[in-house]
Amino acid sequence: MALSKKEDFKAFADAPRRSQPELLTRARLKALSPQARAEYDRLRRIWHANLGPIKTPQLIELHEDLWDITDSNLQDGDKAKGAVAVDAFPGLGKTTSALAFLREFHRREIAENGEFTAEGHERWPVCRVGLTGNTGMKDLNRAMLEFFEHPGRVRGTTVQFGRRALDCILSCEVRVLALDDLHFLKWRKTSGIEVSNHLKWIANEFPVTLLMIGVGLVDKGLFSEGEATGDAALAQTGRRTTRLSIRPFTIDSESGRREWRQMLLALEQRIVLVDKHPGMLANDLSDYLFARSTGHIGSLMTLINRGCQRAVRSGSECLDRDLLDRVKNDEASENARRELEAALENRRLTSRPRSRLSA
Repeated sequence: MALSKKEDFKAFADAPRRSQPELLTRARLKALSPQARAEYDRLRRIWHANLGPIKTPQLIELHEDLWDITDSNLQDGDKAKGAVAVDAFPGLGKTTSALAFLREFHRREIAENGEFTAEGHERWPVCRVGLTGNTGMKDLNRAMLEFFEHPGRVRGTTVQFGRRALDCILSCEVRVLALDDLHFLKWRKTSGIEVSNHLKWIANEFPVTLLMIGVGLVDKGLFSEGEATGDAALAQTGRRTTRLSIRPFTIDSESGRREWRQMLLALEQRIVLVDKHPGMLANDLSDYLFARSTGHIGSLMTLINRGCQRAVRSGSECLDRDLLDRVKNDEASENARRELEAALENRRLTSRPRSRLSA
């Protein structure tokens, strides 16, 4: 689901919570007919591929900040609303966390105000747009029109597209405009300055909270004071934008180690493998999983997902180091794991809280 059109986003927002497949014993698994076993394994494949999002401390912190900003942006129409930029390294779950917030926001607005506006238009509290490396003003306006499937999205000038997009935003009472993959823009090039000016126009004219999601937005110049480009629009964008980030898991403090353990315990509860046992992740694999993921939740979820798929397919029905050693993870994690593994194996570091070590 690309979420690039309103129907796709509605399906995402309204989708019911997935039902976790029943955890069977070895005997019950063996007793299944071939057809029933194939269906059970299919359900588990889908379940393990969609384990998240998990309410980690990082996700909770981000959502609290996002609620603060969006709920405070109820100023009258003559006042520019504050924007927010979620700026974090890859693999920390920024898009997943932001989408989880947007889904909750959409549901709340529909529950409180109904599916239609007072004028009879469909209510769309959220408009989400994905950007590309060549996005300019016209492309951005067209992408907003594509979300609404506006009939005038094919032909028109930049100004015409902008006016049509504003009409959609006003008619559908959009409150959050989410721009994903903002790092694709070349901020210090002409197109980037144009888009920055356009973002300022959106903040002034559109009654929305502008939510921007990307990687390295500071380096791209989003928050700069304008000296590097000689354009004051970037400075104004920075003044109006609140930067939020997502921190990785760390194990250099007791609180960090406790957070890591709670994450692994939460994952354990969601895994549907016949031979899983309490502590399979949090006790037996804590150091190993931290080294393989370097504390990045995206890398951890990828490894667990792939490990569960192999455990089901191979019949091992459990996650252990031998199985996970055969599972490939993303390149960044694989390159960074060796130094961490050495420190953990030599006990210079540990991912387990002191209370668990003494026990």
